[in-house]
Amino acid sequence: MASTIYSFNISGVDGYVVEVETDLIHGLPSVSIVGLGDAAVKEAKERLVSAITAAGYDFPLFKLVINLAPSDMKKRGTHFDLAMAIGILTRTDQINVTQDCLKLFGFIGELSLNSEIRPSSGVLPMVIKAKSEGIRHLIVPKENVQEALLVEGINIYSANDLQEVVDLLEGNRSLQSEKKSRQSQQTTSNINLDFSDVKGHEQLLKYITVAAAGNHNLLLSGPPGCGKSMIAKRIPSILPKMTESEALEVTKIYSVANLLKNKGNLIVDRPFRSPHHSISQHALIGGSQHATPGEVSLSHNGVLFLDEIAEFNRKTLDSLRQPLEDREVTITRVSNTNTYPSNFMLVAAMNPCPCGYHGTDKCRCTDYEIHRYRQKLSGPILDRIDIQKHVTSVNFFEENYSKISSSQIREKVENAREFQQKRYKSYLNIISNADLPPALIKRYCELDCENEQLIKEAYNRFRYSARTLHRFLKVARTFADLDSSDNIRRIDLVNSLMSRDIDKEQRDFLVV
Repeated sequence: MASTIYSFNISGVDGYVVEVETDLIHGLPSVSIVGLGDAAVKEAKERLVSAITAAGYDFPLFKLVINLAPSDMKKRGTHFDLAMAIGILTRTDQINVTQDCLKLFGFIGELSLNSEIRPSSGVLPMVIKAKSEGIRHLIVPKENVQEALLVEGINIYSANDLQEVVDLLEGNRSLQSEKKSRQSQQTTSNINLDFSDVKGHEQLLKYITVAAAGNHNLLLSGPPGCGKSMIAKRIPSILPKMTESEALEVTKIYSVANLLKNKGNLIVDRPFRSPHHSISQHALIGGSQHATPGEVSLSHNGVLFLDEIAEFNRKTLDSLRQPLEDREVTITRVSNTNTYPSNFMLVAAMNPCPCGYHGTDKCRCTDYEIHRYRQKLSGPILDRIDIQKHVTSVNFFEENYSKISSSQIREKVENAREFQQKRYKSYLNIISNADLPPALIKRYCELDCENEQLIKEAYNRFRYSARTLHRFLKVARTFADLDSSDNIRRIDLVNSLMSRDIDKEQRDFLVV
């Protein structure tokens, strides 16, 4: 009995390399696929018999055992088909390929009954993992080529059917890797959304600029029709463009979630996700049977907008605590455990009371109704929102409002972000002030004696939490960065202490 032949494949969602071991054992003709595969993996034996026969080869009439190693890790999907077929053909000596050659190759693709290779989802993380494991050549379906080519440093080959793969391995086909096409970017932003459409709110736009510049979380509270949602939907238009590494991270998440509209296109615009308030906790954080990414991960490097946040289920909102703090989320299910990045900017909008007109003659809500309505947002969630501003209604027919475009605001934001990146260039995962851990706040948000006394007075009087103080300092640091100031000035700290209107209203506090 000949030695076992190994071929390689990569599991997309779970991100591990799988060795496909094929062996022929004396006994009645049968096919057994072991290694904790799901129903799609088990059904592969029917596709293998038909595909190998359709390609003109003989399916072995022996007891065939295919092991997907490591055997203690659950596997799912149909992209193992191609690797298993190559393993069978090699093991039965129907193709002339050495084991050393196969160790350099990876195979991704589902086989149809007529031996054609069908596309798979989650190819991008598969290719990234293959490269890290030392695989030099990867064969993928034609439809997944451009997505695979987003990863540099690994040779990508395409094939339409099983016979083309065999020809490539045996040298009967010219061994030329695919080249990246010019159309390699996926644009999702709406160019029609611009801050020049916003009338008034000059003071509020200052804080919007700070939130974008420092990647700070933002809560807008105001009556219906005052422009909360309108402003929030335009925030992506003032955020700086993603770097190549950020774009690759976002594209990888969308590939795993099978949400890439055009496979092979790199997502270059920052995500903007706006789920309905009826969303479940699993859809927001991530979950399902296979621990797939949720909205907090799909908005990674972008904006998660929760409109009418007070209408969300309180338990669902409280599940945001850990992602907001750790910038990543770990989803554990029976089948597997996955960790996804979730470094997003939370933007939320709400009414000040159930009817929405608190503070005006229109409001008929009782104090109890207002208190109960606002309690839908727990203290720990409010504590994690850096900037909380009231939005007032404007006179629609007023013509003297000064207009500022998104491009003008974005220029200020990009300058501030560049200032921060230079400051934190020696740190791996810190790209904005919001990412500063407590250990570095004292170093980069240092206050002089006068400012330190001011924040101490606020702390002693209103008993802020340590987290709130740290967020005051981060916001003040961003105000200083917008003016390219190395030090936090008094005006920066005062503006920061005025950034939490809801706290001021609850505590009857006004900074003068």
